[in-house]
Amino acid sequence: MSALDTTPRIADPDALFALLVEAHRGLDEAASRRLDARLVLLLANHIGDAEVLRQAVALARAAAEPPKG
Repeated sequence: MSALDTTPRIADPDALFALLVEAHRGLDEAASRRLDARLVLLLANHIGDAEVLRQAVALARAAAEPPKG
């Protein structure tokens, strides 16, 4: 079984964040969502492992849910 690797591997996270922010500059909300969707699909295709993608989706979804209690 493949496992999602969450070890930080991005050499310059601030530069990556700036790249993502710049990619959205000038886009309306709908275009920004399309960009995000395309980026997710491109990266998912690059990963290519359904089990790893399931784990990533579950982890991202859990982080997006409001805290319980």
